[in-house]
Amino acid sequence: MTQEKNWRKCIGIVVALVLTGMLTGCGENGEKTANAVALMKDLNYQGALTELDAAMEAGENQRLVERYRGIAYMGLTEYGQAAEAFLNSLAGSNGFVQDLDFDTNYYLAAAYTKNGQYSEAEATYNAILALKPEETDAYFLRGNVRMNLNRYTEAKEDFDRVISMEPKNYDRLIEIYEILAHFGYKEAGQEYLQNALASGGKQMDNFCIGRIYYYLGEYQKACLALEEAREKGGAESYLYLGRSYEATGDYNYASSVYNSYLAKYEGNAEVYNQLGLCEMAKGEYQKALEAFQAGMQMENNENLQSLSFNEIVAYEYLGEYEQAYVLINHYLKNYPDDEQAKREYDFLSTR
Repeated sequence: MTQEKNWRKCIGIVVALVLTGMLTGCGENGEKTANAVALMKDLNYQGALTELDAAMEAGENQRLVERYRGIAYMGLTEYGQAAEAFLNSLAGSNGFVQDLDFDTNYYLAAAYTKNGQYSEAEATYNAILALKPEETDAYFLRGNVRMNLNRYTEAKEDFDRVISMEPKNYDRLIEIYEILAHFGYKEAGQEYLQNALASGGKQMDNFCIGRIYYYLGEYQKACLALEEAREKGGAESYLYLGRSYEATGDYNYASSVYNSYLAKYEGNAEVYNQLGLCEMAKGEYQKALEAFQAGMQMENNENLQSLSFNEIVAYEYLGEYEQAYVLINHYLKNYPDDEQAKREYDFLSTR
């Protein structure tokens, strides 16, 4: 089974944003620490840890070294050790709370969440909000954690607060819907969407309207609105338009939407991924493989994991099991906590 990016772990969205800021903001880094940051950009987390050990021995900024060590451990999916490193970074504070401390606390909460320590993650968000009560990200992420703790009422209070603080943030609204739907509260999530449609007025453009109709399951209305939004360009407009046509069963037109974007604009990894998924649904496995591989060539690729996995599945459907087996071994070295990939490995091991 291929991988889509429909419901993203919302903790991952915010952590990715914070990580981007940290890996580019290296003004205080010493030479060894900067080397570690460069290695992490290339996903070489083990090499980064070696450089960070050297940075510690060289007397470079201990708090930054521990924070980057935590990030490296997260990249290796060793979340318990990541949390320990972030706690060490926080322990080096001089008692005055700085932006560094808030960012590190977000990381700490992310590590706890990834490690299944939801109560500890909630306590960390509580601490952030005690000092910064207007942090919408913290309310949003605490709501996600509370859903994992099966405390829907309190989670919904957090989501209500986020929406009241950012009533026109439709991206965040959709993320809240996706969380609720994931945990079995789809109707509650759709109520948020319907309220947004009713109150949006002229400030809500066709792209927002189309996306909301898509998540409400009203795909014909979504197609109509998104056809209008497509004229404004932008990969997201084409992606939602194509997905809406896929949901109606019209894979041929959906693939033409993705191809029209790729012919008109620069390559886009997510569009290539969705095109590949569409071609897979049509049984065009060679075309799907070519789309996934084209997407993997894109720089600054946030879709590389999905594309890499989908490439393996395409090879399977083409009957090229030996190549798929080689690739799944390499994939699991980079993404060792992917349970779906582990099952795929077990299957390929028997071929």
